[in-house]
Amino acid sequence: MKRRAFVFGGVGAVGALLVGWTVLPVRQRLTTSAPLPTEGTEVALNGWVKIDADNSVTIMMCRSEMGQGVHTGLAMILADELDADWSRVRVENAPPDKIFNNLQVVVDGLPFHPDDHRLFRRFADHVTRKLMREIGEIATGGSSGLSDLWMPMREAGASARAMLVAAAAQRWRVTASECRTESGKVLHGTGQSMTFGELAAAAGRQPLPDKVQLKDPSAFRLVGRPLHRIDAAAKTDGSARFGIDALPPNLLYASVLMCPTVGGRVKHAEVGAALAQRGVVKAFVVPPFDGGTGGVAVIADNAFRAMQALDVLKVDWDPGRAAGASNARLMARIVAALDRDDGHDYYTRGDVDATLRGAAKVISAEYHVPYLAHGAVEPINCTVQYRDNAATVWVSTQVPGIARAHAARVLGLQPGQVDLQVMMLGGGFGRRLEADFVSQAAAIAREVKGRAVQTIWTRAQDMTHDFYRPACVARLRAGLDGDRRLVGWHARSAGQAVVPEMLARDFGFPRIPIDKTVAEGAYDQPYAWPAARVSHTNVDLPIPVGFWRSVGHSHQAFFTECFLDEIAVAAGKDPVAFRAGLLGEHPRHLAVLQRVAALSGWGEPMARAADGIARARGVALHQSYGTIVGQVAEVSVAADKTIRVHRVFCVIDCGTPVNPNLIRQQAESGIIFGLSAALYQEVSFVDGMVQQKNFHDFPVVRMADCPVIQTDIITSAEAPQGAGEVCTPPIAPAVANALFALTGQRLRALPLKLA
Repeated sequence: MKRRAFVFGGVGAVGALLVGWTVLPVRQRLTTSAPLPTEGTEVALNGWVKIDADNSVTIMMCRSEMGQGVHTGLAMILADELDADWSRVRVENAPPDKIFNNLQVVVDGLPFHPDDHRLFRRFADHVTRKLMREIGEIATGGSSGLSDLWMPMREAGASARAMLVAAAAQRWRVTASECRTESGKVLHGTGQSMTFGELAAAAGRQPLPDKVQLKDPSAFRLVGRPLHRIDAAAKTDGSARFGIDALPPNLLYASVLMCPTVGGRVKHAEVGAALAQRGVVKAFVVPPFDGGTGGVAVIADNAFRAMQALDVLKVDWDPGRAAGASNARLMARIVAALDRDDGHDYYTRGDVDATLRGAAKVISAEYHVPYLAHGAVEPINCTVQYRDNAATVWVSTQVPGIARAHAARVLGLQPGQVDLQVMMLGGGFGRRLEADFVSQAAAIAREVKGRAVQTIWTRAQDMTHDFYRPACVARLRAGLDGDRRLVGWHARSAGQAVVPEMLARDFGFPRIPIDKTVAEGAYDQPYAWPAARVSHTNVDLPIPVGFWRSVGHSHQAFFTECFLDEIAVAAGKDPVAFRAGLLGEHPRHLAVLQRVAALSGWGEPMARAADGIARARGVALHQSYGTIVGQVAEVSVAADKTIRVHRVFCVIDCGTPVNPNLIRQQAESGIIFGLSAALYQEVSFVDGMVQQKNFHDFPVVRMADCPVIQTDIITSAEAPQGAGEVCTPPIAPAVANALFALTGQRLRALPLKLA
């Protein structure tokens, strides 16, 4: 009895502690566990900002810069609260510390509808934030850079400002309330002033304030302004350093001949002929890492010789699971899975089956999208120098913690023994969320201890050994009543799930059955569906898949917004008016829709193109990563059936627009990225081998074919939301809907091809 009482008492105590832990606020994100490293007269006022005697302000950056402008946006937020002189602001990569973990990206991944405001949802969000604060990852993705750090950056700036003011007040023997800050100075009504640099040392001795007063948004001096990017000068003069620019002393280069079949490995290799080549140092087999592909590596004294030596290798391959895989077989398995069951329900409302049985008219359709590669401009590369008890890794990565851990594991080190230098990314789009190339580079560098080795993939290797955007098939049904009102919506899709595969290859987790990203863009939209069910079936296939810009939204928006147009036509209603009728409970979405319609001249007659060819408009509205985007595309078709997009009108509500320049840049980038996929791109497999090798057979929109893009940003008082991925999803359905209006052909597969 005593033992039982002890056990039950202990369980009760643990339960009480857990309950107590869950109700506590998220632990502070202001100060690092160890002081920030400083140089010379620099003083760290908290974990995010250092001030030097020369008045320079250094802001710590824990998100990777891959062209999206996150360094500029985050620096603006902190500098505004600090009242820093923007011309004196610079950025520096943050050290590894838990305060820099990305909490928001995991919270956004919880499978809740945006309209779900239940206590349970708020509790789940809160507990997830607490967990990610302690065990999360310093990750850049999910368009979460500004939304995650909006408050931490503001609090860090306000805290540092309060310490500077306290130091000045103490020096002048006045109260802090008598002082104010402006453009890198603390000022007093008597005319006294001191620069932040003059006050830095004294401010560093001030205690951290318990509470800080954040600015009223009306007092923002930087936030909301179209400031130039903080990295613009370095990218203009060539001093910016990307992963491929890492050039430590005595650098060697490596190239890898990988198994032509994705996921395959080496069965036997003869490397003698490669070793005999000029400049070659070593040649050896490397296994597959972290869901990637195995091959034979060659290390040489320059990159060209390493790549040339691959041509004389003789290798017998083990193709692995993907042997025999073709597009037809892969799609057949996806369709078969869709035939078998409905999968997991991500959203239900009412009895949609009964509603559809009683509907006056039922519309149905099936949509298909292919596998897609990332195609970042900077090909995969990683530089590693391995010594006895330490290593340095120079890499363009979106997940430095994962990259460090995987390099350490391969080298037999602890993560703390690996100095990981995060370089700028020449494009990420989700590909650099993976660690396969980091592990591979570490294994290669291990063979020449003491020398740094830069492993570079060719463009063809990059294209043919990617972690692809999954192919997906969707079947949709909708019902109209006698008054042509939408009464039922049933959407089912099937395809591979990214999150379970990523968790398995990066952390060894068992494959979870639920992945919000497979159905995002399908179940989480604002339309009023009186009865609805949205589900997805996960399909196990031998193709490596990963996150791709806007993930599930990239194809679910195509399914949802094209099918809405089909229903509008069946109901005999204008597509904009039909959508507006479903948005009665969502005024922000309705405002975006109405604004893009007005901006594009929706409803007005379309003038013909300069060459006399007829044009038509198509519309799409989509929410992703907290941001609402409406787009209208103007499209024509040439005599040879070439599709031409002339203009795209884009309206964005992304909360507080921190920097309108960055938002417009990302709108244009996202539209061109999505348009490339909509018109041209497809990854095809023959016997498990990818056929696309470069941009000639995986094209992107060129300058000559790029539409005129007009972007309008709706100002909002809400916190900033995503911008980097949100304009990619709506462009494909906007173009497809325009093509239907122009030709009468309803295209239900990407890339768009007219019969």
